[in-house]
Amino acid sequence: MIATAGFARRSLYRFYLFVQGLLVPRLRNSQYAYREMLRLLIDPGRRWLDLGCGHQFLPEWMPGSEKEEIAILKRAQISVGIDADLPSLSKHRMLKDRVLGDIERLPFRDHSFDLVTANMVVEHVQDPSGLLDEVSRILSPNGLFLFHTPNRYGYATLITAVLPTALKIKLAGFLQNRRQEDVFTTFYRMNSPGAVRRMARESGFEVLELLVIESSAQTIMLGPMVILELLWIRILRLPVLKNLRTNIITILRKGH
Repeated sequence: MIATAGFARRSLYRFYLFVQGLLVPRLRNSQYAYREMLRLLIDPGRRWLDLGCGHQFLPEWMPGSEKEEIAILKRAQISVGIDADLPSLSKHRMLKDRVLGDIERLPFRDHSFDLVTANMVVEHVQDPSGLLDEVSRILSPNGLFLFHTPNRYGYATLITAVLPTALKIKLAGFLQNRRQEDVFTTFYRMNSPGAVRRMARESGFEVLELLVIESSAQTIMLGPMVILELLWIRILRLPVLKNLRTNIITILRKGH
């Protein structure tokens, strides 16, 4: 049964790649854009804190993710991860320095880090203004905060926002092959370009980069139905509709 299910998923994925190449050339998952930003910002001497680090920096499905994580860690002077979920933290495949704690009440001294990152974490934060204040506190002057998060106005976020939690968990397992323990409560309170700019300004951050970007389709396991999603993604490539794309990647800089 497991082998049959695995074959079915692989077949649907091959179908998706074929159709995607025809309808939306060069489409890729937003995690690749996040990885490229991370590469640019991790340089020798960086003191780096990863918020909500879970059990990895980059998704397991990403080709070469483990090798990439090793290369990134070698460049940083200090690499620390913090997460409130002990099972995930204990399984982190790379980090030696791991802290069990609340990312909205960071247990670090002022100016402890030069770079803070958060990959698909900000959407789970109840008080993003408080989080920004904490990140600002622990960052050195001119320190950077890089985060990747869903766009509140992206179609996937709008659809899942109205679904019951139990159904969302089942869909995450079926469509994305995610485990139940990897699905957490979402709030989407700093998940639009306007909200990011406003909260950044209020917390004394400068917005260096704010990208609203596309990502790969979510309905791959629904077979031909993915064609409709791909057509919508193609329409969202129109510049006038860019703020409806599914993901946001932002770099904020703390002032002096």
